[in-house]
Amino acid sequence: MGAVSTGSTAQGETSADRRPKQDRSRATRQRLLAAAVACLAEHGWAGSTVAVVAERAGVSRGAAQHHFPTREDLFTAAVEYVAEERSSALRTLFPEAAPDRPAAVRALVDLFTGPLFRAALQLWVAASNEEQLRGRVTELEARVGRETHRIAVALLAADETRPGVRETVQGLLDMARGLGLANVLTDDGARRDRVVAQWARLLDEALG
Repeated sequence: MGAVSTGSTAQGETSADRRPKQDRSRATRQRLLAAAVACLAEHGWAGSTVAVVAERAGVSRGAAQHHFPTREDLFTAAVEYVAEERSSALRTLFPEAAPDRPAAVRALVDLFTGPLFRAALQLWVAASNEEQLRGRVTELEARVGRETHRIAVALLAADETRPGVRETVQGLLDMARGLGLANVLTDDGARRDRVVAQWARLLDEALG
């Protein structure tokens, strides 16, 4: 009686056969997530349906719903995915040592501009009116906020055991969010540059 290969299924599919399928599935998922963020940023919550996202991603609506059964699943996962990608990119900007304060402040402020922030803002607005979405978005923002704060502490080389330092770092992030909001309607780059420079000077004084 011949030996049975442990790397195959009952249908004769080997592990090597499954890997390309898994890779394709992962690629499809990432295309959907990226398309969802782009749609939210460009069209808002009302104009971002699963069908619109699927078309933009180049997949069928059925394939989209296979990965994300509901609209809420798709859009909360999309913003979380890109937030994690941006956080990873921020950490790798300064892999060996903390940057100088102006560069750190600029990098943190940049987190709150661009398509990701616009997409997150659309989710916040939708969550204020959609009860089924509110809990997911609140939980997501809490996790993203904690991670962003940890990254900020590391980039600024801030010692949070000192009184007031934690609040100073959080104040920077709140300011950055405000600058991001100001940039939604108009290009606020010139004013933002001056504010970033001033905050870097203030942080040097506050953090030592």
